[in-house]
Amino acid sequence: MSASAAQAPASPFPMEATPAEAQAAIAEEFSFFGDWTERYQYLIDLGRKLPDLPEEWKTETHRLTGCQSKVWIVAQGNAERLDFHAISDSSIVSGLIFLALRVFSGRSPEAILTTAPDYIEAIGLAKHLSPTRSNGLASLLAFIKDTARAARSAS
Repeated sequence: MSASAAQAPASPFPMEATPAEAQAAIAEEFSFFGDWTERYQYLIDLGRKLPDLPEEWKTETHRLTGCQSKVWIVAQGNAERLDFHAISDSSIVSGLIFLALRVFSGRSPEAILTTAPDYIEAIGLAKHLSPTRSNGLASLLAFIKDTARAARSAS
């Protein structure tokens, strides 16, 4: 589950104690914006807060399939805690990654598997993403859940 000998970048996640608190905070933050132009700008700003990945992690091995943009994701951890490190070459997609990692990174596999990504509906994201971005987000969430399932099974 670990990438390579490269040092993992310092992760800002988890920011909240539980996935539910993270989702509530996301919904509250997005409620401050009046329209989707402002919300997209906020997504871009969030994406800029992601720590960059070591160059040796930006390989096909760590490339997320199902995304039109280039997304690299690395999972580290065990049956007690999983940390995800990811970034995209797209600003908006990096913002989507930030939101997903805020909810799921730094959590136990059990917490990941029992948490539905309710923030997507709560902020109206599903209605405002292009089909290719929706597919990419679904691939990202599937990777996170699959990794959690594998970690739980390995314990």
